Amino acid sequence: MDTIQAIMQRRSVRAYRPQPIPERDLMTILECGRQAPSASNRQPWRFMVATEANLKRQVARACLNQNWMADAGAIVAVVAFPEVSPNWYAVDAAIALQTMVIAARSLGYGTCWIGAFREDEVRALLKVPAGARVVALSPIGVPVEWPAARERKGAAETFAIDPK
Repeated sequence: MDTIQAIMQRRSVRAYRPQPIPERDLMTILECGRQAPSASNRQPWRFMVATEANLKRQVARACLNQNWMADAGAIVAVVAFPEVSPNWYAVDAAIALQTMVIAARSLGYGTCWIGAFREDEVRALLKVPAGARVVALSPIGVPVEWPAARERKGAAETFAIDPK
């Protein structure tokens, strides 16, 4: 699947087949995140990955009981270090996660941005390094089905080319 197709076909998936992601695919997705751009190339992130069933269940509970996450092959938390990039760490981490989301879709996997979580619990479960903040998480896995596209605002409402 090409990049444009992966972007256009990305959906928030909330139901996964309980099967592992082959290590090669998971490493490809993580590597794509590592290659994401960051302010001044500071790369203020670390990707904490849960693949073990019990750990995924605990992380899903820490994500405000979004228990469906635990069926995915992996749950990735992107954490970032504010001291490395005080003004941009959260943006840089978001760019890295979005890069992984697109890579996952291109390989046939579903994802879902998770911004609702109890940070202290996620930190403890995933052994997040001191000084790092949990920015967002995403399950990565084989969807039970691909959700239909949701309505988007129109181009006229979204684009302002040469605004006057």
